[in-house]
Amino acid sequence: MRRYLVVLGLLAGLSAACGSSVNVEQERDALLQRDREWSDSAKDLEKFLSFFAPDASIYPPGMPIATGAAAIRDSFTKMASMPGFSITWTPTKADVSANGDLGHTAGTYDLTMGGASEKGKYVTAWKKQSDGQWKVTDDIFNADAAPRAPAAPHVMVAPGALTWGDGPPSLPPGARMAVVSGDPTQAQPFVIRAQMPAGYKVAPHWHPTDENLTVLSGTVALGMGDTFDQSAMKDLSTGGFVAIPADMRHTFMTKTAATIQVHGIGPFAVNYVNPADDPSQKKK
Repeated sequence: MRRYLVVLGLLAGLSAACGSSVNVEQERDALLQRDREWSDSAKDLEKFLSFFAPDASIYPPGMPIATGAAAIRDSFTKMASMPGFSITWTPTKADVSANGDLGHTAGTYDLTMGGASEKGKYVTAWKKQSDGQWKVTDDIFNADAAPRAPAAPHVMVAPGALTWGDGPPSLPPGARMAVVSGDPTQAQPFVIRAQMPAGYKVAPHWHPTDENLTVLSGTVALGMGDTFDQSAMKDLSTGGFVAIPADMRHTFMTKTAATIQVHGIGPFAVNYVNPADDPSQKKK
């Protein structure tokens, strides 16, 4: 009889547990409201931080994961100390588990910091605590647009400040070259100038990256293709410009003594259609 009563008691408890249900729709609405309240607290550091669970983590773009109250406080304090800092977000949806103790929200945000503005999206995971209050366990966000490249430094070079030297071994002898800015041997923007005597010729070749050529003085001629055909080459005089896509086969010569300027993204290289035309490969 005692065993029978115990079994009845267990069945009754199980029935009561199965009979209890969570109003998921109501919990979703409550979680959306909780996220809105969190957004409203962004100007109050202590209130903002109170929405995180003790072991919460944030995953900011371009920064390490911050876990725990101290790390999150440090990360947010650094952001908030930037001039003109402001952040707001708008939850657009929420979902809650069947038992009502786990949920997530997602939406969009607007961030202003250091004179720049950013729009993005986020996903936040929430867990209901023992006191019934929703707390953030994980928060990840990223911008809609790719980050901008750092602004290039201002460069101003007087003609007398240029250092001239021999051209690279891959060019025929007789050219003089100066680096105006950047490093043409590296994968970065560069500007170089070259001085060449009349009749200077470069056999059919190509560059592995896009190059842009401007004639600063004199007259040069360029041709396209794998053969050196002077009759098919086009003249470019002072002020002339040509954009040469990567890997485009072309030829070059000077009609008069000339100075040209080339800019592009390095590394700068000259690859010859016929390897035998490469001066760097010829025996001295």
